[in-house]
Amino acid sequence: MYWVFALMLLSAVLEGFGIVMLLPLLKSLGEGAFGRDPLTHTLSNWLGALGATSPVGILLLIFALYLLKGLVFFAATAMSGRLRAYLQRDLQARLYDQYSQMDYLYYTRRDTGHFFNVMNQVHAFVHVFYSFSQFLIGLLTTMTYLVMGFVVAWAFGLMAVVVGGAILLLLRRFNRLARTLSIQTAEEQGFFSKAFIESIQSFKYLAATGQAKPLRTAAMGSVDRMTSLQDRQNLAIAFTTALREPLAVGAIVLIVIVQIGLLEQPLAPILVSILLFHRGVNSVIGLQGSWQVTLMQIGAVDLVEREFDQLERQSAAPKGQPVAPLQRQIQFRSVSFSYGEGQKPALNELDLTIPALSTVAIVGASGAGKSTLIDTLTLLLKPDAGALYIDDLSAEQIDPSSWREQIGYVLQDTVIFDASIADNISLWGGDVATDSDLRSRITEAVHAARLGEFVDALPEGLNTLVGDRGIRLSGGQRQRLFIARELFKRPRLLILDEATSSLDADAERAIQESLEQLRGQLTVIIIAHRLATVRQADQIHVLEQGRVVESGSFDQLNELTDGRFRRMVELQSL
Repeated sequence: MYWVFALMLLSAVLEGFGIVMLLPLLKSLGEGAFGRDPLTHTLSNWLGALGATSPVGILLLIFALYLLKGLVFFAATAMSGRLRAYLQRDLQARLYDQYSQMDYLYYTRRDTGHFFNVMNQVHAFVHVFYSFSQFLIGLLTTMTYLVMGFVVAWAFGLMAVVVGGAILLLLRRFNRLARTLSIQTAEEQGFFSKAFIESIQSFKYLAATGQAKPLRTAAMGSVDRMTSLQDRQNLAIAFTTALREPLAVGAIVLIVIVQIGLLEQPLAPILVSILLFHRGVNSVIGLQGSWQVTLMQIGAVDLVEREFDQLERQSAAPKGQPVAPLQRQIQFRSVSFSYGEGQKPALNELDLTIPALSTVAIVGASGAGKSTLIDTLTLLLKPDAGALYIDDLSAEQIDPSSWREQIGYVLQDTVIFDASIADNISLWGGDVATDSDLRSRITEAVHAARLGEFVDALPEGLNTLVGDRGIRLSGGQRQRLFIARELFKRPRLLILDEATSSLDADAERAIQESLEQLRGQLTVIIIAHRLATVRQADQIHVLEQGRVVESGSFDQLNELTDGRFRRMVELQSL
């Protein structure tokens, strides 16, 4: 950026010299009244030393100065453009990385529209960088013209500074208005992004039930507010742009009248000063324009900067040592957690041991703490009290990423990407057409998830595109594709959170048979409301109000006369 400023300063100096060269040109032509003008005399001597005293020679020198100025300006502009491109790349990459490592609680407190809007505001952030750099460049250029104006005619230059300062003071109110409107616009864009994303994500339901109108009303209200804000911004820009020429010409006329009529200054320096002053006044108003554009987009800078600050404070960046593959057990030791001060604990002094290579089921009513238990186990949440141990290491001591690499996690809400079946399973692990080992592993996972018959019947097989969030698949097919991805990962710990809820009875039975084949090879934790899916678990733990209130096998718990598990079984008529 310093090179850009230096080149732009050099460009302004070259242009200024080109204008000043009009003094010896006019003298060589015998035009104009010079009076006692030491600058013209000095320039004439310098040109004589160069052998360029004729009008043609001076004109060629002026052309050379402007040609050099053009080359310097090109270099500065190209460098500035490259800086903006790299700034946008770095900001987007940094923001993406920060989002991928953000604290889970921070994620739960924001909507998707917020993240989408912040990422979009990076473009406006870069535009602010450009506008502000133009402001600084304009400031350097203005100073150059005014300094040269002082050298040519100091009284003229002094008056130019006074008039330019008055113009900036006159337009200060528009700067404050631009900043306020910018912040309001950035916030409104966030609201619109939220409404738009929610309507797209809920399109099927809204279209099928004819309830899109309320969301449209909210979105259109946001659009109307943004339109009003942008209209006011554009009016401010139009007003200051329209003032540029009248103010410049009016100021020049006033100063020339004073210089010739009252101060009786020689004409030739004044004519050259007029050119310099015109450039200077335009630069002053250009400063106002650049600063106003900067303030109009400053809301984006404010939004992005605040987001980076929040992410820095709440980053879930890896800390601690890598954890070895799970060998013995997972232990919750008096673990408590609540989602906020004054809220009822989701986990309340929970004690639970999960032996390695066992199949464990966690059951309980909604709100019992099952999801919070899993979020704590995956280190998305940090206990308020107590500790989680992986083998002999406390969760505080380990690198979360090294533990999560051992986990396969199948949720009820499927996570499917707009890509091929192969890429959804391997997460873009390679080309199945050329990598036979990859294809073999994917095929193995497909058949383990009981998806083989479906894939084999597709014309493009594993290369079949599934659409946005798997929209071209049925609910059961999406769930089995999700399971296939987690089995492809070959995890040490497999978490099934209502993983078979979208499957029919035959598909669910087939998946359970596949999991039975994995018994003893990995640790499996099953979260389920349908108790038929946990019959074969080695141990079942019943959660209530964040605590384990019953533990045992299916038959042991079912034999407890007044047991909570037995009541759940009776309600499901098992």
